[in-house]
Amino acid sequence: MRPLQRSLFPDAADEQVIDDQTSSTFVDNLNLPVHRWFRFSAGFSAAWAESLIRQAGIGKEVRVFDPFAGSGTTLLAAEDAGAESIGMEAQPFVYRIARAKLCRRACPDEYLKLVRAIRTKAAKAHENAPQYPPLIEKCYTPGALAKLHALKQALEDEREDTSTWELAWLTLTGILRVTSFVGTAQWQYVLPRKEKKRTLDPFDAFGELSKTIALDMRLSREQVTGPSARIVLGDARTGEGIPDGFASLVVTSPPYPNNYDYADATRLEMCFFGDIAGWGELQDKVRKYLVRSCSQHVPPRAVDLNAHLASDELAPIRSAITDVCQRLAEVRLTKGGKKTYHLMVGCYFFDLAQVWRVLRRVCDRGCRVCFVVGDSAPYGVHVPVNEWLGQLALTAGFQGYRFEKTRDRNVKWKNRKHRVPLCEGRLWVDG
Repeated sequence: MRPLQRSLFPDAADEQVIDDQTSSTFVDNLNLPVHRWFRFSAGFSAAWAESLIRQAGIGKEVRVFDPFAGSGTTLLAAEDAGAESIGMEAQPFVYRIARAKLCRRACPDEYLKLVRAIRTKAAKAHENAPQYPPLIEKCYTPGALAKLHALKQALEDEREDTSTWELAWLTLTGILRVTSFVGTAQWQYVLPRKEKKRTLDPFDAFGELSKTIALDMRLSREQVTGPSARIVLGDARTGEGIPDGFASLVVTSPPYPNNYDYADATRLEMCFFGDIAGWGELQDKVRKYLVRSCSQHVPPRAVDLNAHLASDELAPIRSAITDVCQRLAEVRLTKGGKKTYHLMVGCYFFDLAQVWRVLRRVCDRGCRVCFVVGDSAPYGVHVPVNEWLGQLALTAGFQGYRFEKTRDRNVKWKNRKHRVPLCEGRLWVDG
């Protein structure tokens, strides 16, 4: 039987069924208050997470930790469930988005006063936008960019160390995609060669999103009464800043080893705000802080693969992962792109082994861990992610694991690069 979850909308039915087929994806969040402020595709169902946290808290106190907090799905769900929570996120721009969302219980009237002042000031500006990075110039008409720049300048003029200002920043961030005429891929990569049929005027989009945010803020102030979540900008491989024995429940979705570049997913936004000048700066300013789940992290000769494979961290899966890495190294030479998947796989599991050791320190002895994760098949070579992560958890000191499949992946072969059936689901680990 699927769990039931109270609705996050005040005018909907009291309970709704959570579909297991979508609980491990971000799709359901696009219509939820607060979660809908910014689309971050690498996520899972907030309603499912809240249901899990509520069930864990029946008859006892629950403390939630998310080592890969992303845009705040688990942390917001924990607040909704009345649970204490801490999250950690290494991608600096995504961390900032999550931090802004967690300001949702600020005063909506003060927020609207600020965004109206920003919009009024921007509307009075008549300057053309200065030169932006090439990506930005490719993604906006001159008129749209001039309005976006005016909003950004007005936002900076009103800068203050308040929750309402962070929310105003998020409002501008949230309209950058809908005001661009270029396409966005499913996983948020910008597609400058594809044009959308419809774009929104920046001033109109800013005003409309601010209304949505203010509405959701009011709902949050009425319905959310539990402790405020805390988010830390940091690396899950070290867990610095997270107290020992804090967590009784871990709910997270680590990066999958499927070559999704979490750094590139927000390149448009980071270029607009001046965090980077272009793609070439992502390595130093973003990727080096992330779990190595993408071949962009590991160019040829960047790491000593043999040393990683020989490490104590990978001892329980050494034979199997060595075989997979060797096969990937051989297949790579037959491919035009020659992507370094062999290095990526070795580094990914080395990194996740360190994460499990951090979790053993952070979790209390009765803790339960849930990883929303899926397997992978780079160049058609299957990587049993679920099984290997479970074995690494046991080595770190956890007591047992099982995998619960929620959906099949890669079973519709059209336009696929390989025909290896994959799945996604929940890896449950007991403390």
